[in-house]
Amino acid sequence: MALPEPEPGLVISYAYLWHHEHQGGHEEARKDRPCVIVVATERAIDGATVVTVSPVTHRPPDDPMAAVEIPQAAKQRLGLDVERSWVIVNEGNKFVWPGFDLRKVSETGRFDYGLLPPRFFNEVLDGFRAWRTKRNGRLTPR
Repeated sequence: MALPEPEPGLVISYAYLWHHEHQGGHEEARKDRPCVIVVATERAIDGATVVTVSPVTHRPPDDPMAAVEIPQAAKQRLGLDVERSWVIVNEGNKFVWPGFDLRKVSETGRFDYGLLPPRFFNEVLDGFRAWRTKRNGRLTPR
């Protein structure tokens, strides 16, 4: 299966390394999970695409401002389960696309679930930007 173009709003399957795991010395993620590409830029020096992803989790956030709940209609469209889920916006992983941690979705054999609805993605992006500029969001280089 071909790799998708890395565009903001695309939900990919990725071995996400949580910031607290990285701080604890871990180099590998404990599991693969859906993640939202929030930023995709071309690196000037070599033209490589650098992406930043935010993880999707079932665990309700301790701080409600640190996450955006995914509407059930969007989850259904992406083929995700029916449990409540959140996009965590106060941290992310940053890597050169496609990287070693991109995974295939077992049900489809693709690397992505599809795109978030634009209005919802804008909520995610606004939350991510707020954490990066005002609240010291954490980026983990991969």
